[in-house]
Amino acid sequence: MAMMDTDLQCDVLIVGGGLVGGPLACALAAHGVSVAVVDREAPETALAPAFDGRASAVALGPQRVLAGCGLWPAIAPLAAPIREIRVSDGASPLFLHYDHRVLGSDPFGWIVENRAIRQALSRRLPALPLARVLAPASIQALRREAGGVVATLNDGRSIGAALVVAADGRGSPVRAGAGIGLTKWEYGQTAIVCTVAHEKPHGDVAQEHFLPSGPFAILPLPGNRSSVVWTEKSALVPGIMAQDDAAFLAEMHERFGDFLGGLTLEGPRFAYPLSLQFAKAYTAPRLALVGDAAHGMHPVAGQGMNMGLRDVAALAEVLVQAKRLGLDLGNAAVLERYARWRRFDNLLMLGLTDAMVRLFSNDIAPVRLARDLGLAAVNRMPGLKKTFMRHAMGLVGELPRLMRGEAL
Repeated sequence: MAMMDTDLQCDVLIVGGGLVGGPLACALAAHGVSVAVVDREAPETALAPAFDGRASAVALGPQRVLAGCGLWPAIAPLAAPIREIRVSDGASPLFLHYDHRVLGSDPFGWIVENRAIRQALSRRLPALPLARVLAPASIQALRREAGGVVATLNDGRSIGAALVVAADGRGSPVRAGAGIGLTKWEYGQTAIVCTVAHEKPHGDVAQEHFLPSGPFAILPLPGNRSSVVWTEKSALVPGIMAQDDAAFLAEMHERFGDFLGGLTLEGPRFAYPLSLQFAKAYTAPRLALVGDAAHGMHPVAGQGMNMGLRDVAALAEVLVQAKRLGLDLGNAAVLERYARWRRFDNLLMLGLTDAMVRLFSNDIAPVRLARDLGLAAVNRMPGLKKTFMRHAMGLVGELPRLMRGEAL
């Protein structure tokens, strides 16, 4: 790539320093690829109790990505392992139960509050000599040319790079600016997210109850605490969110049940409308999309962040290999390898989560009976259960080196 007259020159410009862009920057900078990260959020924003509010399920395979990026030591004390998963359908006595001991000693994954990952990034990235973080900042103009990429920031500074990576979320301005189309549909559902403290220990069990309005998930956090993802019809959510804490807890308790004893709210509540979307292309000249900029799915299977970290592992491997071979990192052939690697896997998961939402978000008697019998049948088939458990751990498919626990 020809050198450009810019204030800062790097190999890769990453737009968005969150849960996907941040780990990608760490992976690249730790393996010889210089990066600049432009992020709208100041690093100290993640320290605020009202930041985001969500927690993410990080499966075993994607956890290895965070470990390979040097982030896991700071995250681990704030993460709760998932040792069992219990899936039930409303009030049906039939259920599906996974126990990690069937496959070995490793947990299925961990539940981590998003702010904990952000805080780990704020410590890790500045320690990497090949990483430069510009935040809070935004891209005012972006030119992708034959010789490279030039970005102009809102403060007037300019950055030159061989490649720009869009890690700027579902509404990705970088994707839109590149003219990459989007397929999208709304579910008419909104996720109400909050943290609760409870009297009894959760035993490292993740619970998912399928209700007619949508799934209700209880996800273990450190201590006697859980993250709740309560999916409800969007039209009802404003009324639920407007309730005082006592009324809100009473309504949630009807879905939560008594198995963990009394409940108290910890921190604020958040509401996130749910939709499915996927970009019609993962790359364009000198551009790659990762995470929510490329694909956004329903949280029914807790795979959103996991698929983003799979993107990170694949793109990091492709770019680090290209750098070692002396190739142009924005070369079309380099980017095509990444697109081929990730597109089918992501589309498969998007289709699976969409089918689950449509199958379980209704109360039609014959459908309810069929799915309950299906859960019970899988629960009695050890071979099939093991396959599903390996899927839950993120250990199925063509795994990048980081997801196999190997160095790049």
